[in-house]
Amino acid sequence: MSEVHSRPIRVETKQDVTILFAGDSGDGMQLTGTQFSETAAILGNDLNTFPNYPAEIRAPAGTLPGVSGFQVQFGSKEIFTPGDKIDVLVAMNAAALKANLKLLKEGKIIIANVDGFDEKNLQLAGCKTNPLEDGSLAKYHVYPIEIGKLTRSALEGTGLSTKEIDRSKNMFVLGLLFWLYTRPLDHTINNIREKFKKKPEIAEANIKALQAGYSYGEATEIFTTRYEVKKAKLPAGTYRHIMGNQATAYALIAASKKSGLPLFLGSYPITPASDILHELSKHKNFGVRTFQAEDEIAAMCAAIGAAYGGSLAATSTSGPGMDLKEEAIGLAVSLELPVVIIDVQRGGPSTGLPTKTEQSDLLMAMFGRHGESPVPIIAANSPAGCFDATFEACRLAIEFMTPVICLTDGYIANGSEPWKFPTAKDLPDITVKFAAPRNAGDPKYLPYKRNDKGAREWAIPGTKGLEHRIGGLEKQHETGAVSYDAENHALMTKLRAEKIEKIADAIPLQTIDNGSEKGKLLVLGWGSTYGTIKTVVRDLRLEGYDVSHAHLTYLNPFPKNLGELIYNFDKILIPELNSGQLARLIRDKFLAPVIQFNKVQGMPFMESELKEKIIAILTEKEK
Repeated sequence: MSEVHSRPIRVETKQDVTILFAGDSGDGMQLTGTQFSETAAILGNDLNTFPNYPAEIRAPAGTLPGVSGFQVQFGSKEIFTPGDKIDVLVAMNAAALKANLKLLKEGKIIIANVDGFDEKNLQLAGCKTNPLEDGSLAKYHVYPIEIGKLTRSALEGTGLSTKEIDRSKNMFVLGLLFWLYTRPLDHTINNIREKFKKKPEIAEANIKALQAGYSYGEATEIFTTRYEVKKAKLPAGTYRHIMGNQATAYALIAASKKSGLPLFLGSYPITPASDILHELSKHKNFGVRTFQAEDEIAAMCAAIGAAYGGSLAATSTSGPGMDLKEEAIGLAVSLELPVVIIDVQRGGPSTGLPTKTEQSDLLMAMFGRHGESPVPIIAANSPAGCFDATFEACRLAIEFMTPVICLTDGYIANGSEPWKFPTAKDLPDITVKFAAPRNAGDPKYLPYKRNDKGAREWAIPGTKGLEHRIGGLEKQHETGAVSYDAENHALMTKLRAEKIEKIADAIPLQTIDNGSEKGKLLVLGWGSTYGTIKTVVRDLRLEGYDVSHAHLTYLNPFPKNLGELIYNFDKILIPELNSGQLARLIRDKFLAPVIQFNKVQGMPFMESELKEKIIAILTEKEK
C-alpha cells in the first residue's frame, strides 16, 4: 500500500514492543495476534507470544471470564518472554480493558473499540462509569475508535450480513496496528486468501477491512507518531514461526524419518494438547497414522500396541488425561516397550484450569504409577524447544526400550517464536535394531535378556522363533515367563530401575546457561520458566549481581554432574509454576537447602516478580 502523508508523521525506532490484543472469544484476538506475530517473524524480528484463552467454552460475551487475549513481544534484540508490562493494549470492549489495564505501562497506548463500551458492555464488565469518559485513563494515551462502525462502512455493498461483517473488525484492528508499526500487509493478505479460498467473498471482505484499518491510521489525525522495530541479529540460518504443539508434532515426524519407523499417535482430544493430534493428522504423506480414541486409556493402550508392532508410538494428553493413562503406562514399563507420552501440563486438580498453564505434573510423572515403575522424564523449555525435547524423548525410548514422558505446558504449547529449524543431517541418528529370527538349532530366545544399557530386544510379532509371553504380570528374568517368585520380583524391579539410571550415561552433562560455574546464587529452573529466568539473570548480571542460571531438560535421571554443579553455589533458588515439585526432588536427591519460589495462578512468572525475589536474596532481605 502506498504511503502518502497529508501531515508530518514522526517515525520513532523502538528496540522492543509488547502488544496485548484483548476482547471476547468471538472477536478473533488469537487470529489477530498470530497474524501480527507471523509478519514480525517474516520481517526478522525476534519474538515470543502468549495466547491466553478463557477457561469457559462459551463464557457470556462482554464479561470478565469471557476475555480472550494474545500478547506478543517483538524486537530487534533477543526475546525470551512475551513481555511483562505492555506498551499497547487493544481493548475490544470494557471487560478487556478492565481485565488487562493493570498490565499497561504508564503513558502508553490504549486502542479502544468504542462500540464495546456501550451501556450493556459496561454493565457486563461491572463498570459503574465509562472509563473512556470519566478521566480514569488520564495517564495513558487513549485512542477511542468506532471500529465496528468503520468496518461496516468499509464493507458496505459487499452483500454480507451484518454478523459476517462484524467478524471482520479484528482485521481492521490488525491493519491499524500494521500501519502504526510500519508492517506490510502482503503476508496477511496471502494468508486470508489461502484460508478462505473456498469463500472468496469472505476473503475479500477481510482484506478490505485490513486495508481500511491501515488507511484509517494513514488518514486520521489522532496519530502523530509511527514506530519502527528493526530486524534482530539472530544466529545465521533459516527460520520459521512456530508454536510449541506444532514443534512437538514435527519432532515426532522427524524422529520417524530418522529411525525409519512408521509413526503412530493414539490420542484423545484434550486442552491444551489437542493441536498435536490435529497437526499430525495433516501429514499422512509422511506415513503418519493418527487414531482418535474413545478415551485416554484406549489411546495409551493403542500406542502400546503400535510399539509392540514395531512403530514409533506416541500419545499426547494433559493433566487429567495423564491420571487415566497411568495404569497403561505401568503396562508399558512392564513390557519394556518404547512409547513417548507427551503431557501438555495445565492447572488442576481434576478439570481444574483447562486453558491455563502450570508445571503441576512433575511428581505425577515421577511417582504416579503404582509399584516401582520408573520412567525417564524430559521437559521442553520453549515453543521451539518442544521439538528438541520430543525428538530426544523418541531417541531415548528406542535406545533404552522404555516409555518416556515428555513434559511441556499450556504456555509454551500455545506460545510461538522464530525457530531456526534443523536439517536432517543436523539431527542425531536414531538406530533401530529388531531381534533377528531364530532357526532350528539356535539358542532359545530370551525376550528379557539385556544389553549393556539394560535394554531388552525389540521383538516384532510374527518373527520366526521369537514367541514369548506379553502382559502386565511380573516377568521371569530373561525368559519372560509369568513369575510370582519374590526374589525374581526384587531382581526385575532392580533391573528396570538400573536401566533408567543408565540413561545418565547417554545424556549431556548439565551446563550453566548464563553466568559463572560458582558463586552466590544459582537460579535452577525447568520447563517453561526458561525465558523469564534467562531474561532476568541476563539483566541482573549486567547490573553487577552475582547470579547464574542453569536449566534442566533431563529430570529423570538427572545429569550425572548436577550435584557437583549446585554445590558450587551458596544459595539455590528454584522458581516453579507449582508448589515446589522440583525443589522436593532436589532436596531428596542432593540434600541441598533450596529456596522455593512458587506461583500457582495459571499464569507464567513475570520478569518483575523474579527480579524482585533474586535481589531480595542477594541483598539478604530474604534468608
